[in-house]
This record gives sequence, C-alpha cells and structure tokens, in this order.
Amino acid sequence: MAKITIQNIVSTITLDHELDLERIRRACAEECFFETLTDRKYTFRVVALRIPKPKMTLLIYKTGKVICTGAKTIKNAQQCTKQLAQRLRKAGYSPPRKTKAKIQNIVATIDLEKPIDVEKLVDDLKDEKHFQTIYEPEQFPGAMVKLPIAQDSEATLLVFASGKIVSTGVKTYSGIQKAATLFTSRLHFHAPKKQLPQAF
Repeated sequence: MAKITIQNIVSTITLDHELDLERIRRACAEECFFETLTDRKYTFRVVALRIPKPKMTLLIYKTGKVICTGAKTIKNAQQCTKQLAQRLRKAGYSPPRKTKAKIQNIVATIDLEKPIDVEKLVDDLKDEKHFQTIYEPEQFPGAMVKLPIAQDSEATLLVFASGKIVSTGVKTYSGIQKAATLFTSRLHFHAPKKQLPQAF
C-alpha cells in the first residue's frame, strides 16, 4: 500500500463584513510577519499572521476573506476558525458565528517505495481515456497525470522516477486515497532505463 503524507492544507473562511487590517495588525503585532498596508505595489491589502500551535498561517484580507495555509491535518485546518476568532477578539471584533472553514486543496506526497519508468508509464496511460498525461523531461523530470476521482473533481499527480508522487487539487483525504488506488491499479513497476533527475 502506498504511504500517504499530508504536506499542506489550504482552507478558506469568508466573513460577512469587512475588516480593519491596521487594527488587526496592531492587536496581533507579535504574530504578524507580513503586511501590505503601506506598500502601493500590492493590489490587495493583506495581513499575515503566523500561528505557532497548531502551526499554520492566516492571510487576512480587508474584504473579510481569510486563507489558512500550512496545516498538516484535516482537524487543524478546520480549527483555523477558532484561531481566527481569537485574533479578531483581540482586535475588538465579535467572533464569527456559524462560520466554518472550507478546505480548498490538500497537497500530499504518495510514496510507492519502488522506482518506476516514467516513460513506460506515460506510454501505458496514453490509451486511458480518463487519464490525461503530460511529460516533457527536458523541462521537468516528472510526469503530470490528471485523473477523475468524482463526477465533478479530479486529482493532479506529479509522478517521479523515484516512485514518489505529489498529489494536489483534492479536498478530502479519501479523495487522495482514491487517486492513489486508481493510479496504482494501472501501474506496472519498471526499473528506469536511465537515471533521471530526482525531484526529492
């Protein structure tokens, strides 16, 4: 069975009101590591707060949209609403009610623990109508494979000769598992014919 490790989860929170970013920056000065309030080269004004525990980053926009990134588990990604509420309370705002974080993307690595021949893989998948593959070894050492995991969603896999895969575009852990299962069911392991550049 392939080993799956979550590397990053991106989730979003949308509040029903605008935010005073300067007020938040002052209240959370110790956690603020990036802000564009006075830099005119940025189109969007944003304050970034680095949350130490659980480790994640909150990108807070004036519109009331908040992006949470850096979480390593689904539970932590969903808890970013609680983390945001604590910071808003420090800035004098009422905490958001009935507002939930929506997971937008999970980036994970899948380790097959065996080397594969990427060129042979691409050749094997070229007749699979549900799989889309792109492989340009002169520009990038891995193959990009897109495959459907539901009627309205797909996963993108970056496949390397080492047998390691980066999965992105999926919103649930079960979706990553399904992508890994669908991919490996069509995979025949082959030792690479030549040493290819390794991504990691």
